[in-house]
Amino acid sequence: MLTATRILTWFIIAAWLTGCATEPEAPIASTPSPPSSKKKQRHYLHIPPDTAISPQYKFPKSARSIDETLYTFAPAAIDQLKPYFKKAGMSYPPREIVLIAIKDEKKMELWARNFGPFKLIRPYSIRAASGMRGPKLKQGDRQVPEGIYHISRLNPNSNYHLSMKVDYPNDFDREHAEVDGRSDLGGDIFIHGKSVSAGCLAMGDDAIEELFVLAAHVGTDNIKVVIAPSDPRLRPLDTSHHSLPDWTSELYDQVTREIFMITQAKPPVKLAHTSASHPIYRPAN
Repeated sequence: MLTATRILTWFIIAAWLTGCATEPEAPIASTPSPPSSKKKQRHYLHIPPDTAISPQYKFPKSARSIDETLYTFAPAAIDQLKPYFKKAGMSYPPREIVLIAIKDEKKMELWARNFGPFKLIRPYSIRAASGMRGPKLKQGDRQVPEGIYHISRLNPNSNYHLSMKVDYPNDFDREHAEVDGRSDLGGDIFIHGKSVSAGCLAMGDDAIEELFVLAAHVGTDNIKVVIAPSDPRLRPLDTSHHSLPDWTSELYDQVTREIFMITQAKPPVKLAHTSASHPIYRPAN
């Protein structure tokens, strides 16, 4: 009887050890599987409906991590981005990127570099951007900011699929608000998915997946966002409208120089019909 009991005990222990040894390891979220040559089908995480559409849902904080988001979206996003980087003669991921947003044309350009000059990787269409020409001045004005910004954080649990927070107000915004006597400058300006905007840049879901994955791989410290009312490579930025603050010319000077430095564009001839002037432009003959 004792011998039978010992045999049964050893059999149970051996079976238990075998089970632990053969249990599959959980996938590592921070290391997405390498993309294949074929475009991967997007598989979305099971999350509650968008709270912007269904406000009765309270989206839980930290419902999914950035690693989980990358595990879900990175393979397809990398497959989409790599041909653009290859065409530009660059490896993925780059060392740093710049996003140039042109408000009146509703376009965003992705520029990147490893070493040397920046190169244009690809353009994106901005699906929605509320407001009009001019900088953001206060909470609730629904203006997309204008200026030179950075990405302060990535939000994998956005009401608008995925989002990247722009660090508005920056030092320039705060300094001029103080001089003007303005307070309550607003905030929560994001580059996000979907196609609705209240002061943000709505890029659509496919585009924000690419940008979010790229931003995570590059690192937020290596991302710059330049937002302009129009394209200064085509004509000088107009500061003549009466609604613009008197310091708008200083702001547009910074934006113009930054865009020309990043894109290495050649200054156009100053248009005869505009009153805007800037030392970077040559006078018309």
